[in-house]
Amino acid sequence: MDINNDLRDIEIAKLAFIGASIATIGDGIAALAAGLALDALQQDYQALNNKRNSAVIGSSQEQLDYFINELVKIRNIAD
Repeated sequence: MDINNDLRDIEIAKLAFIGASIATIGDGIAALAAGLALDALQQDYQALNNKRNSAVIGSSQEQLDYFINELVKIRNIAD
């Protein structure tokens, strides 16, 4: 009977090992997916931030152009 119990314990240990291995692989896949999601969010944030900065720079450039044109008009009037 001890042999049968030992064989049963070995089979149970094998199943436990297989289950733990599958769980570990699942955790690795979940960690990889979380890393990919984080990377995608960071890229989206950077793209949005770059777009905002471009809008601010464009607006500032338009204001500078307007003031330069006004100064040119004033200079031309003074001449």
